[in-house]
Amino acid sequence: MESKIMAGTIEVMVLEVVNPEPAYGYWITQEVLKRSDGAVQLKEGSLYPALHKMERNGLLKAYWEESEAGRRRKFYRITAKGQKALETKRREWQRHMVGVNAVLGIQADVLA
Repeated sequence: MESKIMAGTIEVMVLEVVNPEPAYGYWITQEVLKRSDGAVQLKEGSLYPALHKMERNGLLKAYWEESEAGRRRKFYRITAKGQKALETKRREWQRHMVGVNAVLGIQADVLA
């Protein structure tokens, strides 16, 4: 169960980060680090298998693009199916966190 929670957490974070515009792996890791104020560090060993799985499942579409420096990067963009999954995962995450916070005795207004 714990690995399933972690995989789902990575998936929802990646979908959220690539939602506004496509991104490549390293940028995704840095954006998650920045948005989490350093609390979440996505490692390559977790990120790339998750990206490939999401691509296989139709949540992301990948394409190659060359940078100004001539370096090729694989970008990932969210698909319509990925958008729907993100909406569902956001709701599931919120319900999950409300439940965990209730068990821990943390009130929602404390988090705001």
